[in-house]
Amino acid sequence: MKLGVAILTIVALASVPLWLRDPYLMNALITTGIFIIGAMSLNLLLGFTGQLSLGHIAFFGIGAYVSALTSLGFDIGLPGGFRVVHDPWPPVAGFALAIIVAGLCGYLVGLLSFRVRGAYFVIVTISFAEVVRLVALNWVELTQGPLALTNIPSITIGLPELGSLTLRTKLQNYYLVLAVAVAAYVLISRLVHSHFGRAMRGLMENETLAVSVGIDVTKTLTLAAIISAGIAGAAGSLYAHYIRIIDPEVFAFINTVTMVIMVITGGKGSLAGPVVGGMIFGLLPVFLRPIMAPEAQWIAYGGVLVVILFVLPRGIVPSLAQRFAQRRSRADSAGTVAFSERDAKEPA
Repeated sequence: MKLGVAILTIVALASVPLWLRDPYLMNALITTGIFIIGAMSLNLLLGFTGQLSLGHIAFFGIGAYVSALTSLGFDIGLPGGFRVVHDPWPPVAGFALAIIVAGLCGYLVGLLSFRVRGAYFVIVTISFAEVVRLVALNWVELTQGPLALTNIPSITIGLPELGSLTLRTKLQNYYLVLAVAVAAYVLISRLVHSHFGRAMRGLMENETLAVSVGIDVTKTLTLAAIISAGIAGAAGSLYAHYIRIIDPEVFAFINTVTMVIMVITGGKGSLAGPVVGGMIFGLLPVFLRPIMAPEAQWIAYGGVLVVILFVLPRGIVPSLAQRFAQRRSRADSAGTVAFSERDAKEPA
């Protein structure tokens, strides 16, 4: 049943461009889809290992800058009179490098920060994001600082015997983002249902017991951080090549908060949670903007957030799934009782 729902959801999302002709809404769907990918990567840490990272936007931004600089090229000076010159590479190479470099950064951060827990881990991740933002802001020769990197080329895909296809239009980018989102969803699903996924859940629920049965805490959490950071880097690369201009504001703390809201409201620890939460809080500002003043929009945004968390404290997907299971259980129990009473009334 779950597979059928997933297939129907993908088909429904793939059909959106067939009837949605508004370019503004298409743009909103594309950017929302990119942040949903980022939220799914955060959910791998927050929902399945219990580690709250408030610096997750750093991996998103690293992916964006790595992909942009790979496709634009650069010429920078180093201490001692050395210069590093990089000629532009195809954007697809930038996409791959964004995943690799972001994953390596996730490894370094995880190796250092997973030795601490709780508030200390949160502080480490926030500090890392701020350091990366300051580097992007002040290393003007490489990143252009507040002037931003501009004219980032669109992703080009090589087609055998047909040449290449440059993804410039909103329609093309929509399907690209959808394809990457589906791939990320499948990867995370396979991961959490594997032996490694059970180890992650074990650490979240009872770390002492998990250690006693031989689970390596640092190794498990670090590997989760690598995969999570790599997926976030892929999202950042898509963002850079779609928007085609990035500046240090990509590391803004509000972007991390947005991802956290998507995960918490949708339901952390559920595969569909970030998707549902992302669709709601990614598109909600789009629908509020024409009918409300900016101040009222934020009030409404916060009000919807509070209502969802109050009515569905476990998140939308887990809470609704639990209520559906309870109703089904009551219906089955009522059917069993009715069947027993009917058998009791029948003569022997």
